[in-house]
Amino acid sequence: MAAAAGVSVSTASRVLGGSTRKVAPEFEARVLAAAAALRYTVDASARAMRRASDSIALVADDLTTPSMAMVVAAMEREARTAGAFVTVSSTMAASERQLETVRLLRALRPRALVLTSSRFMANAFDGRLLKELDSYEREGGRVVIVGETDLSFDSIGFDDYGAGRSAGAFVAETGHRRVTIFGGVRELRNMALRTAGFVAGLRAGGLAERDIRVVHGEVSRQGGFDAARRLAEEGMAGAQAVLAVNDMLAIGAMSGFRAAGVAVPDDVSVTGIDDIPLAADVTPRLTTVALPLAQAGVEAIRFALEKAGTGKRLALEGRLIVRGSTRTRE
Repeated sequence: MAAAAGVSVSTASRVLGGSTRKVAPEFEARVLAAAAALRYTVDASARAMRRASDSIALVADDLTTPSMAMVVAAMEREARTAGAFVTVSSTMAASERQLETVRLLRALRPRALVLTSSRFMANAFDGRLLKELDSYEREGGRVVIVGETDLSFDSIGFDDYGAGRSAGAFVAETGHRRVTIFGGVRELRNMALRTAGFVAGLRAGGLAERDIRVVHGEVSRQGGFDAARRLAEEGMAGAQAVLAVNDMLAIGAMSGFRAAGVAVPDDVSVTGIDDIPLAADVTPRLTTVALPLAQAGVEAIRFALEKAGTGKRLALEGRLIVRGSTRTRE
């Protein structure tokens, strides 16, 4: 390219690489003309080998959930306003896949890594994940965790226990004396915290331990549907309310109850957590604890674009939203 334009290699590189160093107008015109004649395009991967890119890489467990979609959409909007862009990888919460993904992304040198999961621990994979992330930051990258973690990087989390406690207290205050909790998968830390919060709120509202039942299963609409059908087949076991650890479980439960001839909220009240868009569109509209999912995405990008991490923690609280899926019992 330099030979075709009759300029030095450094001059051609400055013009084609977008350098801030000035090039004489006549030389710039000759380089651009030569590039057009030779159909030259910038090799982005080669450029990335020389410097970190403007990409922010998101590593998530599952991209198919509505709550994660809200986080990612907010991240993408915020990144674009700052002149960056977001790339996304899904690991389906598989431990080795998380580690492999981080290793691959390190080689691609994104500007920052944002990891979302129900739990990132310093001793994961015998500390190999921590070593990878530490090495990445030493190379000039930034690491941000969205979710609960004991890693030393900047992190943004939700008060899952507080969200559950708020929902549990509300259900107790509205007169429900027998409650079943759809607790999802035991191993998911955020779901376990929400379940513990439900129990604490119910107990504070006067329910006896024997009147609180916890069932576990798949965290999905189908999981909620199946759990509700089983509960209906048992004659509801006296349950006057169902507390689900997220909205998709709750929405699936309402569908399962409807299929079994159990009316919501006349026969049973249903409550979720998250406040995904669908929560306001189902019939009846779902009572839930709204978590600031979009705010988490925005703050993750802001953290990622800062020059250095300080190990700061940001905890975002939920807000109870009462809708038609619950009613007061006398």
